[in-house]
Amino acid sequence: MIIEDIQGNKKNKNIPWIEKYRPSTLDEVISHEEIVSTIKKFNEKNRLPNLLLYGPPGTGKTSTVIALAKQIYQNKYNQMVLELNASDERGINTVRETIKGFAESQSFTFTKDKNTSIKLVILDEADAMTAAAQFALRRIIEKYAKSTRFCFICNHISQIIPAIQSRCTRFKFKQINLDVASSRIKYICETENIPLDDQAIKSVFELCSGDMRRVVNMLQSLSLSTSNSNLEVINSQYVYQFTGMAHPDLIKQILEYLMNPSEIQKTYMKIKTILNEQGISLQLLLTELSTQLLGLNVLNDKQKCNIIERMAELEYRLSICCNDQVQLLSLIGIFNEVLL
Repeated sequence: MIIEDIQGNKKNKNIPWIEKYRPSTLDEVISHEEIVSTIKKFNEKNRLPNLLLYGPPGTGKTSTVIALAKQIYQNKYNQMVLELNASDERGINTVRETIKGFAESQSFTFTKDKNTSIKLVILDEADAMTAAAQFALRRIIEKYAKSTRFCFICNHISQIIPAIQSRCTRFKFKQINLDVASSRIKYICETENIPLDDQAIKSVFELCSGDMRRVVNMLQSLSLSTSNSNLEVINSQYVYQFTGMAHPDLIKQILEYLMNPSEIQKTYMKIKTILNEQGISLQLLLTELSTQLLGLNVLNDKQKCNIIERMAELEYRLSICCNDQVQLLSLIGIFNEVLL
């Protein structure tokens, strides 16, 4: 990617795709139309309040705030914006020294647009801040209300004290759905010449649980993988194989073996062969099986609860380094006992 440095000289920069494709304006933010339009109106009317953005990871919270800040301050971004990751700088000393020092420093930007003369403090992962640090911020938010705005970004709003919540305008970012995300994924694939078909795009989105940050990272990894191969089209099977995850069809096949047991030894050898050939761990198998079980109509709710509860015990035993082969036999025994 070609960018310009401070002197205006062009130079090549190898930057991660999550930064390369991060929205630079609010118009480029996908989904969350109501939130984006509300923030735009705040900006247009010079009434930008303190913000609290919360929701699952990879839904565009940080990207929205950074796009807003770049739109407001443009080339004065570095002077007018303080970005802190609260998971690293989470203590009261950061509040007293870094944040307070930035808030009380004099701004020399004087324009008709009041927003451009108001500084912005962005606190990412604010739910990792200590309670003492959050309480110390209350007074700073009020004291410097004329010159500084604060934006808190978090996954869990319950970790933010009520005193901070009451001083902010809150926006909840929901999970991005596939219909909206697919257009952005296709754009990246076309730009980077990644030959993904529609089913592969759906698989990438599902494997990343709707987290767009993880989606873009996976696309970058896939692009490096396909650059050394002669694949014309990347299908769903290749995506699962590349990520080391179990394909749903494979889990269905294993579930059929468990649901129709003949001899324990034969069932054990069939499942073990699949796990070894595909490089699937037993712990991953348990996670995927629990999802598939929920949609299985052959079993009643009581049987499903019994199996899932006992699978949870298996997963716990695996976490304390019990033998995988013994636990696989236990898994087969669970289905035999419930079905017989």
